Amino acid sequence: MATTTRDTYGAHGADAAHGAAPARPGGAVPAPDGAGAGRGLAWTLVATGAAGLLAAWVITLDKFRLLEDPDYVPGCSLNPVVSCGSVMESAQASVFGFPNPMLGLVAYGMVAAVGAGLLAGARHRRWHWLGLNAGCLFGVGFCTWLMQQSLYVINSLCLWCCLAWVATIVLFWSVTAHTVRHGMLPAPAGVRRFLDEFAWAPPVLHLGVIGMLVLTRWWDFWTG
Repeated sequence: MATTTRDTYGAHGADAAHGAAPARPGGAVPAPDGAGAGRGLAWTLVATGAAGLLAAWVITLDKFRLLEDPDYVPGCSLNPVVSCGSVMESAQASVFGFPNPMLGLVAYGMVAAVGAGLLAGARHRRWHWLGLNAGCLFGVGFCTWLMQQSLYVINSLCLWCCLAWVATIVLFWSVTAHTVRHGMLPAPAGVRRFLDEFAWAPPVLHLGVIGMLVLTRWWDFWTG
């Protein structure tokens, strides 16, 4: 997913990406004209946004069915551990006073729209990229709390929730790598070089840790 600064900012914006924008007469620094992204990141936004949107849509429909019929069993309730119904009926499933997936319908839809715009050649100012990064940080933090609640309080997993978790984690690390590599998010030079070469490593490690937690939490069930 690594892209060169020239590919991302355009030939005339490469210097600005590194904080060395050419000065105008009198020493004034021109306002940035915005930054795009390589196709890899753009497609990542489209794919993660679509995956999260799908998960949120299915969970929302199942939530409506549960409200209509308390005896309804969602299709992804497969066993005592993988039990979407238990998760949907929990208090954690409506933290803000409405079903969590309704928030996902808006957030993931916006992510997919940003990705589609980037594929079409859109360019965004630094504040837009940092705002997207902040939204992704909130998303991954919220998903982390939901994971903890699901594993150790609700004691059940929802497969559609797991899809949303994976999409959010990949999205967060992809956007963070982009903003750090191109100087929009301050970071040491070593971190920028690492993310330029190994942007895939943080999401793989993050997902690996979650996979191990899920495996060990119900080890007896998986191996029984």
